[in-house]
Amino acid sequence: MTDKEMKIARYREENKSAVKGQVVFTGSSLMEMFPIRKLQQEKGDERIIYNRGVGGFLSGELLAVIDVCVTQLLPAKVFINIGTNDLSWSSIPICELMDRYDQILTAIEDAVPGVRIYLMAYYPVNEAAASPEMQDCLKIRTNEKISAANEEVKKLAAKHGQRYIDVNDKLRDEQGRLRAEYTIEGMHINEAGYRAIYDDIMAYVRE
Repeated sequence: MTDKEMKIARYREENKSAVKGQVVFTGSSLMEMFPIRKLQQEKGDERIIYNRGVGGFLSGELLAVIDVCVTQLLPAKVFINIGTNDLSWSSIPICELMDRYDQILTAIEDAVPGVRIYLMAYYPVNEAAASPEMQDCLKIRTNEKISAANEEVKKLAAKHGQRYIDVNDKLRDEQGRLRAEYTIEGMHINEAGYRAIYDDIMAYVRE
């Protein structure tokens, strides 16, 4: 069983005893790595937020298990960040990614009428701060490509009558890159980076 399959199996089991009608975070590693429960505990926030991110997920993989990662929980709100791994492949055009993202949103809306979905802007990257093994990837997954993809995510949110949110201001340096002190290897965000955007995200959770 792969690491992804093990996580899905664990989530499926945890969903059986989960409280319905809460908040769900879903997507790939940038969502899975968000230490939301730790930060909530530090702030004394007892709100229930389920993190159903899976590292390495492409949009099609999330679509295939959208029941486990979202709809079984019958959430009131869903925060989604999916597609950055698709952007790392030159063979996957943005339009193809958006078509699958569209299907993900439709699947959630069909299963959970009235759900509020927050489509998160993709986080910036920093090629200058990249580790050697990450440099080739960030030649494809550039900030220019991320910006173009974010414009399409914004259109997709409008199409579905859902919310596009951008919490990236505190993550960017003066050149628009992911701040070097907030990244592990040029792409993934460290705990300090998540701390920087925690209050901005929680403002949407609480609204």
